[in-house]
Amino acid sequence: MLLSFYNPDVLGDVLIVELANDAGITQGTAQKDNVVRIFNEKNDEAIGFNFFSLGEKLGIENDSGQIFLDDEQVNVLNDALAQAGFSDKLVADKSPKFVIGHVDEMKAHPDSDHLHITQTDVGLDKPVQIVCGAPNVDQGQLVVVALPGAVMPTGKEIWPGELRGVDSFGMICSARELGIPNAPQKRGILVLDHGTAGQAFDFEEAKKLFN
Repeated sequence: MLLSFYNPDVLGDVLIVELANDAGITQGTAQKDNVVRIFNEKNDEAIGFNFFSLGEKLGIENDSGQIFLDDEQVNVLNDALAQAGFSDKLVADKSPKFVIGHVDEMKAHPDSDHLHITQTDVGLDKPVQIVCGAPNVDQGQLVVVALPGAVMPTGKEIWPGELRGVDSFGMICSARELGIPNAPQKRGILVLDHGTAGQAFDFEEAKKLFN
């Protein structure tokens, strides 16, 4: 996974790259040249990097917010890592993070009166488990899933986690959470009438849903 953010007005010429969720992790840092490596102190696994003074070289100096890096830009970062003496290597992440899912199975959460545990097909080798609290979720639905690595319109990042002790991989979304114009301001996931599991969710097409 590779999430990148750039906000020169607030942080200066710094590209923030996230590789994993840092919640609950004791972090260490090491700086060489214009790169800061952020790692898990327990296993030395890299969980992120800060790259300084590369905005112009990356062609993002006038951008702000989430940055979707292509192969050429990732090569620039890997060159910076190598020149600084780090052995890590980054890989561009081009997989869609908002996809259509099919709720294959659903059962009640054993420790909640409103949560449900779903097995949802998102186009991977096997369905993923997602805990959902929406009142209208049901087996057989086509839904929109924010996979780990997705960034919601609010800026919230989606990572694997758990709800009430049950593992959950991603989030089944409402139209409001997806920031779709004129979406109903009430609880309830967005249920689609067509699509294929694993297909990238088309935000532009979604704008027509509530016109």
